[in-house]
Amino acid sequence: MQIYVDIALIILAIMLTIAIVLQTHGGLGGAFGGEVTGAYKTRRGLEKTLFQLTIGAAVVFFVLVIVNVYLLR
Repeated sequence: MQIYVDIALIILAIMLTIAIVLQTHGGLGGAFGGEVTGAYKTRRGLEKTLFQLTIGAAVVFFVLVIVNVYLLR
């Protein structure tokens, strides 16, 4: 059982990394002196789906981390 949880955690970690990198809402422009609009923008379409997928994957990841700690006891 432990090996399956570990594999699932690795897959979720990779998915979360990719999902976060694909979200280009803020970008690195503000960090290097680029233009920052600061205006509120509604998420639509693929951006909204990617955002919800990121939240869902993060919740599942943290639940699996807790399960993993419980299985190690």
